[in-house]
Amino acid sequence: MQRVRFSSQQAPVHKLGDPQMTLSPKFRLAVIQSSLANPSPELELSLREEPLIPGLPDDVALNCLLRLPVQSHSSCRAVCKRWHMLLGNKERFFTNRKQFGLKDPWLFVFAYHKCTGKIKWQVLDLTHFSWHTIPAMPCKDKVCPHGFRCVSIPCDGTLFVCGGMVSDVDCPLDLVLKYEMQKNRWTVMNRMITARSFFASGVIDGMIYVAGGNSTDLYELDSAEVLDPLNGSWRPIANMGTNMASYDAAVLNGKLLVTEGWLWPFYVSPRGQVYDPRTNNWENMAVGLREGWTGSSVVVYGHLFVVSELERMKLKVYDPETDSWEAIEGLPLPEQIRKPFAVNACDCHIYVVGQNLVVGVGHITRLNPKESCKEKWNFSVRWHVIDAPESVSDLTPSSSQVLFA
Repeated sequence: MQRVRFSSQQAPVHKLGDPQMTLSPKFRLAVIQSSLANPSPELELSLREEPLIPGLPDDVALNCLLRLPVQSHSSCRAVCKRWHMLLGNKERFFTNRKQFGLKDPWLFVFAYHKCTGKIKWQVLDLTHFSWHTIPAMPCKDKVCPHGFRCVSIPCDGTLFVCGGMVSDVDCPLDLVLKYEMQKNRWTVMNRMITARSFFASGVIDGMIYVAGGNSTDLYELDSAEVLDPLNGSWRPIANMGTNMASYDAAVLNGKLLVTEGWLWPFYVSPRGQVYDPRTNNWENMAVGLREGWTGSSVVVYGHLFVVSELERMKLKVYDPETDSWEAIEGLPLPEQIRKPFAVNACDCHIYVVGQNLVVGVGHITRLNPKESCKEKWNFSVRWHVIDAPESVSDLTPSSSQVLFA
């Protein structure tokens, strides 16, 4: 097991950019602009004769500068005016990266303070392993961190926070917030049709689906709806057929899988539903799938994996042919990663964020099928640990999302 350590001196928490939205009693926008961060066309024209890097064509120099880690931008802005223009405005920087086809993964962790319950987002640069902060969400102060549901469209660099619950009155929310990494700001979107907390969510073909959850009268819901992020409109879809809150959900083979979770030992068999957007129809989840879903899920290589909260926190994979779960080769989750977990995946890597925002990175390898079963793939996992700086050691994760920028 490889272990990557970062102390508070080695890995400070940086601001991803100047906040463009700050909290106030009326949630007013606070936009801070400067002539260099937002230059006029005349100023840009006057600086064009100054090379970005002497001796290099500007397109080559720009390709180099766009690879600078974000934590070094503040010092690099002092080099010259053109560097200040490029690195002093995160929207300009990430727009240029997108135009050049550059993209790196960032792990966004929705966390809360253990004692106060105050929520905040922490962002881990998965290329340079540095932590950053983003502007605070424009929402109520006293909310239950677990009641929200977060989804993302990674290639667009956007994430959505839906629903939630006001903790002091147990009142679900219909709030919808959108964060754009390119602009480093939050936008308040159209509200959901139904206020809900502790519900299922997932993205299928760029559309955001939510289902079930707790209602304003604390009863479980059977309703579901879908958001088109392009026009911001919500519309209802078929009801689930059963009232249930969600423990976990996943998108597999173009379908939304929803499980209400389990109590150990089983007093009742957990329920699960599967939604197919092509037919707008729900069906009962297979028995083996729902009863073995004993942890947080991700989809890698088109297969459903679960970081089990039982079975010594082993990683296991679902086999739809036999409707059963199998432990994969490799060590269990490192003992430094303590519950509660926030789990996400990117390509062949699984990211498990535990208490104090210590991150376990699992590299999934797909092994050749055995001769006895040529169509069945086997998997193995290799873990390494990323320690968090002391400045975030009092935080507990609630959700995590991977974005590209």
